[in-house]
Amino acid sequence: MPANLPPQYFEAEKNFRLAKRPEEKIAALEEMLAIMPKHKGTDHLRAELRGRIAKLTQLATKKSGAHRASMAIEKEGAAQVAVIGLPNAGKSQLVASITNASPTVAEYPFTTQTATPGMMEFENIQIQLIDTPPLVPQSIEWWLRHMLIRADALLVVVDLSDAPLAQMEDITTKLEEIRIVIGERKAEESGTILYQKKALIIGSKLDLDNTSENYTTLHNKYKEQFPVIAISAKEGIGLEELKLKIYQMLDIIRVYTKTPGQKPDFNDPIILKRGSTLEDAAADVHKDFAHKLKYARIWGSGKHDGLMVKRDHTLQDGDVIELHL
Repeated sequence: MPANLPPQYFEAEKNFRLAKRPEEKIAALEEMLAIMPKHKGTDHLRAELRGRIAKLTQLATKKSGAHRASMAIEKEGAAQVAVIGLPNAGKSQLVASITNASPTVAEYPFTTQTATPGMMEFENIQIQLIDTPPLVPQSIEWWLRHMLIRADALLVVVDLSDAPLAQMEDITTKLEEIRIVIGERKAEESGTILYQKKALIIGSKLDLDNTSENYTTLHNKYKEQFPVIAISAKEGIGLEELKLKIYQMLDIIRVYTKTPGQKPDFNDPIILKRGSTLEDAAADVHKDFAHKLKYARIWGSGKHDGLMVKRDHTLQDGDVIELHL
């Protein structure tokens, strides 16, 4: 299948050839990935570009002398979610409260200088959260932008005690400066390719005085664009609901496999995007299974237990499948 690459791709490719620094080369490669149409004809090229980005990231890390963990955190668990916000918004307190991470937590700003990953448990899966440096001009280095682009979604933390609407405007402006947009906005304006990310807005410090009214204002302003929630990480308010909203925002499903005559293992689900098919699940189990799959039996989906389904059957959260090759 031909790649059918648009003219903008070749312009980005030209920028890549002309780039001198690893960071500039990475930016060009990321733009090529964003422009490239997604179909089977581009699968090999996409994999090649991702490989180049990984090698250049390692090279840039060595040259800059920065801590590798701050620049290239490998994805773990069901998804990777970056936690962003302005100084002293409460990001680190949040991450420390719902994950196994131990970022520095203090009442003064700029305590987070590097990226700190932690795993959040939600029912029978784990989701990786990354506490990031605050979004101020001097901290938005190329590696932070790269990290936000690679993440599956963003948690936008705003301090409910300090003009949350102004904070949101500041955050969205800073993201747009590094060509990232959040929510349902169009990811292409004036011919410039932007990276569009799923996002959830978290109003923090709900335990402080006069924050309920600010949350109502924030919620009314953005409820049509994003899921919005108010929490107090310090007092443990709203944290369980937050975990559920993070899972829902990711728009993923859990599917379980079983062999004939045996019970499924509900502790080790396959994680798929909502709308995935039986063929997608088979490929996730093993790359050859999608080709060898004849049919499957399924439990769940509101169907009769053990119903025989074909490879194009759309799966639902909690389905149990028995693959027959």
